[in-house]
Amino acid sequence: MPPSPLTLLASPTFLLTTAFALLLALTLRLLAILPPRPRRTAPRRIGDPTRLLVVLGSGGHTAEMLSALRQLDTQKYTRRTYVVSSGDAFSARKADEFERGLETRGGGDGKGKGNTGAGAYDIAVVPRARRVHQSLLTAPWSAGRCLWACFGVLRVSGKNGDVVGQEYDYPDLILTNGPATAVIVILAAYILRFFDVGGANSRGKMRTIYMESWARVTTLSLSGKLLLWVLKADRMLVQWEQLKGMGGRAEFLGVLV
Repeated sequence: MPPSPLTLLASPTFLLTTAFALLLALTLRLLAILPPRPRRTAPRRIGDPTRLLVVLGSGGHTAEMLSALRQLDTQKYTRRTYVVSSGDAFSARKADEFERGLETRGGGDGKGKGNTGAGAYDIAVVPRARRVHQSLLTAPWSAGRCLWACFGVLRVSGKNGDVVGQEYDYPDLILTNGPATAVIVILAAYILRFFDVGGANSRGKMRTIYMESWARVTTLSLSGKLLLWVLKADRMLVQWEQLKGMGGRAEFLGVLV
C-alpha cells in the first residue's frame, strides 16, 4: 500500500528538500537585490596567461562547446579545466580527445606547441544537478550537492590549487553553454565573487560567458533565461541574429559552432 500524502509531507527527505529550496530561493533573491560589490582590480593585460574553466553539458552541448573551442590559443589559455557531470563518460572522453587534438595540431593556434599535454588540463566531475525525469521534490537536494561540489572545483581549479595567503587559485574565465550544471557553476562563482571569498572579486577572477545553443533560434533556453535575467552572466552570446539584444545584453557574433 503506497504511503499517504500526509506521510510523504512529514518525511525527513521532503522537509530537507523544502528547506533547501527555500534557502536557495532566498539566497538568489538576496543576490539579485543587493548592489554589486565594486571591483578593485587592474584590468588584465592583453597576452596575460588565462586559466579557463569549461562546463561540458553532455551530448550536443559538449559537441557544440568543443567545436567552438577548435581554434583555442593554448599560449593564452595556459591551463584548462573541464567540468562534467557524474556519469557523463562521453563528455570526459571528448575532452581528452579534444586536448590530444590540440597537442597533435601544435596547440590549435598556429603559434607553436603552446601549453598542451597531460599537465595542461584536468577534468573535474561534479554531482549531476538534475537527472532526466527526476522528481522536482528531490531536484533541489541534488542541485545543492552539485553547488557544494562546484565551490570546491572553483577554489582549487587548476594545477596549483593550494591557497596562498587569503587567496584561492580561481579560474580567470568560465565558459559554458548549459544545461543545469552550467547554471549551478555560475551560481557558485557569483556567490564567491559577491562575497569576495579569497579575493575572487577584487582580483577580477571568474568572469563568466554563456554561449546559447545553436538550436535556440527564436527563444532562449531556461538556462539562458536564468543567466540573462537572474544571475546575469558577464557576457551572453547568441548564435542567431533574432536573439540579438535580448535583455539588452545578448550579443550576436555569428554562428560559433
